[in-house]
Amino acid sequence: MLTGSTPDGGELPILSPNATDLIVFCLFASSVANNPARASQDSETQQDPSKRTECFTYRELATATNNFRLESMIGRGGFGSVYKGMLETTPGQLKNVAVKMLDTTGHQGDKEFLVEVLMLSLLRHEHLVTLFGYCAEGDQRLLVYEYMPFGSVEDHIHGYGSEEEVLDLSTRMQIALGSAKGLAYLHNVAQPPVIYRDLKTANILLDHGYKAKLSDFGLAKFGPSGDMSHVSTRVMGTHGYCAPEYASTGKLTMKSDIYSFGVVMLELITGRKPIGDACLGAKRLLVNWALPLFRDQEIRKIADPMLSIQGHHYLEEAVERALVLAYMCLREDANARPTVKEVVEALDNIVKFIERKKKKKKESNTGYGRGVELEKKAAVAVSSPNETTRMLSVNEVEVEVEVEEDEDLERERAVADAKNWAETMRALRRQSNEPPKQTTP
Repeated sequence: MLTGSTPDGGELPILSPNATDLIVFCLFASSVANNPARASQDSETQQDPSKRTECFTYRELATATNNFRLESMIGRGGFGSVYKGMLETTPGQLKNVAVKMLDTTGHQGDKEFLVEVLMLSLLRHEHLVTLFGYCAEGDQRLLVYEYMPFGSVEDHIHGYGSEEEVLDLSTRMQIALGSAKGLAYLHNVAQPPVIYRDLKTANILLDHGYKAKLSDFGLAKFGPSGDMSHVSTRVMGTHGYCAPEYASTGKLTMKSDIYSFGVVMLELITGRKPIGDACLGAKRLLVNWALPLFRDQEIRKIADPMLSIQGHHYLEEAVERALVLAYMCLREDANARPTVKEVVEALDNIVKFIERKKKKKKESNTGYGRGVELEKKAAVAVSSPNETTRMLSVNEVEVEVEVEEDEDLERERAVADAKNWAETMRALRRQSNEPPKQTTP
């Protein structure tokens, strides 16, 4: 029997000729996940107790995906091919599912399969994809997930084909916030804490309403315990997203995920891939390309042209706030990076800022309602010129009072918003005042 290591560094049987040990392990993980004593008491993490991590047969999954035909394939990654199918995940109810089949010739194998089953059987949260079950029949290794109709963030940022499919800034920041909430669950709620280790736009999937969910947990590790400050491990992940200290030393911490999140933030803001053409030298890394522009406050040059922020002051301000947060996450000193809780608070502030400004702009653009009301009153009083003059004079005064009240309210909101943002930024900066440095490619 071969052995591998679990996410916490212990030994685990991962393969035997008839895969019995693999199935036993998966059943163990499933039983632990379904133990109510392990469920989080956080209302945001509550799940339907009827959801179970099931063991499916290969025949069931072949039938569900039309025998894994090419037209059923919806993607391909390091693990293998992903197929869309219809499966009865609960009695009497058919659902769209995504079936991921392990590529036996690929670089990921049984160890990653086990980690994926373990992690997603134990972890349940609205911003993590749901694992319905698995198949470990013979040499077959398959995972069954909930189907994400809007694909990955990477598809939308780097693969869109028309203007209608472009994500606006508000949607991108909401995606970032949802992803941060999923990461916060892994870092702060899961017991033991989990280091994701593979945070990237390709692993952020989108449900209806562009709700972000983290996927692909094959590289996840349990975080340090006791007096340990880090987990020593072989360097894994995707080039362009790995934190520099982890890439150079193999020392993995929660702040390694924060660095990766900073890269994701830059992708969302710029629309650029994390690694560009080699001819750009050090600037082929997105982190290094954007840094000089950020320091020079060239916000329009950094922002994705598809966002069309020019002429919209509040969008430029929101992009600047997002960039400040991104580069705090990208600090070379890992200890100076914000915690995921602080990231969530800052992003929540940015999202609310954008939504409030959008609402204010919409109200100002649709302010014709008052004019319609005046026209109706004028029409009623058209037979009496004196009455018409009196009504219009009264209404002009009313409008002036309303405008003054709206302006006062907006000023109060702007001051409160500035105070909230300043407090958030002070909290994020409290550990370090050093600016971020360029990363060596």
